[in-house]
Amino acid sequence: MKKIDKLLLNSSLGPFAAAFFIAVFVLVIQIMWLYIDEIAGKGISIFIMLELVGYMSVSVFPMALPIAVLIASVMVMGGLAERYELSSMKSAGIPLIRVMRTLIILAASISVFSYVCSDFLIPIANLKFKSRLFDIRKQKPALAIEAGVFNEDFRQFVIRIGEKDPDGETIESVMIEDQSNLGQVKFSQILADSGQMYTTGDKRFFVMNLFNGTQYQEPGNQGAGTSKRRFPFIRTNFKSWSKVWDMREFEMIRTDEDRFSTQRTMLSMNQLRQNVDSLEFKIKEASQLVVSDLLLNLKRQPIPPPAEPIVNPPAIAHPSKLVAKASQKSGVRPGIGVVAVKPEIQASITAGPFLPVQELNKPLNAYSSILETFRPRDHSYLLTEAKTRIGLSQNIVERRNKTVEDKKLDWVKTGYELYNKYSFALICFIFLFVGAPMGAIIRKGGFGYPILVSISFFVTFVFLAILCRKLAESYLMTPFWAAMTPCAILAFFGLYVTRKAMNDSQLFSTVGLERFLFRLRSARNQKKALDTP
Repeated sequence: MKKIDKLLLNSSLGPFAAAFFIAVFVLVIQIMWLYIDEIAGKGISIFIMLELVGYMSVSVFPMALPIAVLIASVMVMGGLAERYELSSMKSAGIPLIRVMRTLIILAASISVFSYVCSDFLIPIANLKFKSRLFDIRKQKPALAIEAGVFNEDFRQFVIRIGEKDPDGETIESVMIEDQSNLGQVKFSQILADSGQMYTTGDKRFFVMNLFNGTQYQEPGNQGAGTSKRRFPFIRTNFKSWSKVWDMREFEMIRTDEDRFSTQRTMLSMNQLRQNVDSLEFKIKEASQLVVSDLLLNLKRQPIPPPAEPIVNPPAIAHPSKLVAKASQKSGVRPGIGVVAVKPEIQASITAGPFLPVQELNKPLNAYSSILETFRPRDHSYLLTEAKTRIGLSQNIVERRNKTVEDKKLDWVKTGYELYNKYSFALICFIFLFVGAPMGAIIRKGGFGYPILVSISFFVTFVFLAILCRKLAESYLMTPFWAAMTPCAILAFFGLYVTRKAMNDSQLFSTVGLERFLFRLRSARNQKKALDTP
């Protein structure tokens, strides 16, 4: 390894490690603030907290790695330029890309590591974190009986103590309200002058021994037929009374992790690709079901109108003869006006109900609407049937469109989650060609200007990522371009600043602006000279 490579490697490892751990710490604290209300007061052990912090730390690796690369590259190249070491290398004929070769290899390795984390480590870490957080949410708060406060931690019991001695066990003015038998007892309360509370050695039970107290009970209805009966109010005095509660209801129960394994953030890239393909098939299937349901609604057998009362009905030999005779009389084929007889409607024809019949007494071009081709007495029935089918068709289309929209949005989010993993891995490499040239241009090392420049570019990347994600969810961009557009924009800027740094030119030239201002001042001076008498 050349000395210049050792110099760059030794100079970059320290700033990268420091920036990475600082970024992880800041991101973990930011996430912890979101869940602090759900975790605080639950009596969570230090090991569970360390487990949660470990899972969160792994999950923020893709966010911490790019900013660490950016800060390290700006600090290293800015320090070399500030100490004129970069200028010495260039004067010796070493191009900037050759100086950056070690940083390029390091950034490529970090990109591969980010890809591995996104594909293998982060889904597992997110699954573990989600399941542990769900267990903590379900867990009851830690038992804490304070003086003068009504405590409802134990199920169906309300406890209040007036005073508590410094030893934490001796209590005075105790009140316990028992709500466990509300069906049989309307009111049950215990008042005691003093007592003692403690937890057993194995932490399984909580015991409360009360002294010199009274229990008040008002019995309720004991069964059927007792609603009008009255029961006496019971008061019982005692010198000693003990109550034992099971502490297992305060223990955290581990949930099966498979319950959350289907969420997008818990899936690997291969599983996300399978979900994308599956959602594409479901979207096509749901779109086809719209047409299928509409056709099924249009083809359904209409409900025949009520049968008209027939005075002295003629004898009917057979339903098929009646249909054939009606078809010949109307001049239409069966199925348009008169439906061919089927077994399921033979009974209705024999009983009297009938379907609307077309009466074609003149050429078709003489009718203004298809409704006029039916008998006048059938018009109201046909209009009612048409309105019913239109309403059903609208409901079918709205329901199916809602299903299609939900599938499309799920497809967009799943696809964006997939390509976003590639985006965070790629931006680690792109940020090197943004940070290193910027460090060479600003010629400042340390944590001052480099952190300011790095934060500016990282915030720009995050802003572009959020904007493109919103555009993808609005169907204005595809998931692929939504994830890759921030990388493409910063890649073009990286090429621009790298070219400027290689040519030792200014980032933004002000020559044109200075010329414009000079011409403007000259024109103003000439005008003043002409106006002066």
